[in-house]
Amino acid sequence: MRFGTFIPQGWRFDLVGIDDHDHWSTMRSLAERADAGPWESLWVYDHFHTTPVPSEEATHEAWTLMAAFGAATSRIRLGQMCTCMSYRNPAYLAKVAATIDHVSAGRVEMGIGGGWYEHEWRAYGYGFPPIAERLGRLREGVEIMHQAWTTGTASLDGKHYQVDGAIVRPLPVQEGGIPLWIAGGGEQVTLKIAAKYAGYTNFAGSLEEFDHKSEVLRGHCESLGRDFSEITRSSNFNTIVADTEAEARDRLAAVKDRLLPHVGQERADAIEQDYLGSDGFGTPEQIVERLTARAEHGLGYSIHYFPELAYDSSGAELFEREVIPALS
Repeated sequence: MRFGTFIPQGWRFDLVGIDDHDHWSTMRSLAERADAGPWESLWVYDHFHTTPVPSEEATHEAWTLMAAFGAATSRIRLGQMCTCMSYRNPAYLAKVAATIDHVSAGRVEMGIGGGWYEHEWRAYGYGFPPIAERLGRLREGVEIMHQAWTTGTASLDGKHYQVDGAIVRPLPVQEGGIPLWIAGGGEQVTLKIAAKYAGYTNFAGSLEEFDHKSEVLRGHCESLGRDFSEITRSSNFNTIVADTEAEARDRLAAVKDRLLPHVGQERADAIEQDYLGSDGFGTPEQIVERLTARAEHGLGYSIHYFPELAYDSSGAELFEREVIPALS
């Protein structure tokens, strides 16, 4: 199994209490730490406002961070989970990503999806079109990026996007273009797009749900004549790890206390339950056992969000020492 880690950027109230002027130094030091460790990739979220409620707490922009992390690190791969197609013109986004691929010497991943955060969409003037339109934009945008990165130019007279000879030079450093992670488990559209273009998928759910989505993806691959094994399946995990389960619960209580003033009791309770049900919660032994089961069902890549990371890296360090070596 391969491993990625999220860098706190504020979106999940994970820089609260740190002075705004210290955010970049905090994020950079965590990226440098991940770069020196066993992680294959670092990730940020492509969002503008905090979740689960919008607030005036800081949320730093994903693609700006991609460029900054590309310059601040030397080895680790750089991803977003996931870029919302409709937030940027896809030809422009292809150009941005290609430039950052050069800044980083070929380390960019393109996590891409249809988008969902309605408040954010409307606040930034994007409206909030129906899911069919959002996924239509995803399909067309991925085609534009694929053209741009493989031929150096893109043209498409689509329903949602029209580009006519958009030049994207230089091509990305990575041969064949920047790897595409198609995020989401929509069976009729998203997984069909993934079957055609993706090197990676990203969807969650129970093992039964994971198996079902995997079989849907396999079916789309067969219809297109593509080898299903070419696509690496990934999932994200909210992760709190400690030597004992009691200590893990204490760590979770501290996270909940930090979130409570910002999200309210009901949402804080829901977040707590989400962590308790996560395959990334508990002792190293428990997490290894659960991820091993996931691997046996075809999970090839796990990406871990540590809510404490900007304040306390000891949980991540324990994960690095005891979980990654057991599964790599």
